[in-house]
Amino acid sequence: MKQWLSLAAAILLEVTATLSLRAALDHPAWFSVVALGYLGAFVALSYVLRLGMGVGVAYGVWAATGVALTAVLATFLFGDPLTASMGLGIALVIGGVLCVELGSQAAHASAPEQEGTNA
Repeated sequence: MKQWLSLAAAILLEVTATLSLRAALDHPAWFSVVALGYLGAFVALSYVLRLGMGVGVAYGVWAATGVALTAVLATFLFGDPLTASMGLGIALVIGGVLCVELGSQAAHASAPEQEGTNA
């Protein structure tokens, strides 16, 4: 549970930083939010990895969710377009990440216990 909450924090920080980057084009003071958001996102993501989540799963969920949230929020905040083909692309990315997550869970379930070894 702690892994997923930390990953959610990393996602929210990254999305905030990315949207702030867009806002900084008109108001340069937002660059401080950009820097702090990205720094916080990477710190949170590294914490997720330290807690034991696989890098493929963590990065995949972080990236896919970040893309989807950024695209949707940019539509509302900045009037960016969100077309049907863009929605399909976002759905495909999320589907791909779900496949990685399910594959990771299956691999962990079928792997023999390796106590005391560093693989």
